Order: sequence, then C-alpha cells, then structure tokens
Amino acid sequence: MNTHTNLNREPDVHPTNKLLLSVFWIYAIVPLTWGVINTLVQATKLFH
Repeated sequence: MNTHTNLNREPDVHPTNKLLLSVFWIYAIVPLTWGVINTLVQATKLFH
C-alpha cells in the first residue's frame, strides 16, 4: 500500500516543484538581466 500511495503522490509533487522552480528562476533571472542590461547601457553612455 505504501508504494501505491507514493506512486500516486509522485506525479503531483514533480509538476509543483518544477512550477515553483521556474517561478523562482524567473524572479531571480529577470531582475538580474535587467540590472546587467542597465549597467551595459550606462557604460556605453559613458564611453560615447
């Protein structure tokens, strides 16, 4: 019985983890890339 309930839980757990992981990476990477792009734009303004 335990293996059967574990098999039933597994498909529910993995999409939730992938969703949370993707949301986390979106929240982490979007501001990071925004900061990098802003920094590069400011640097090019200084040199031109």
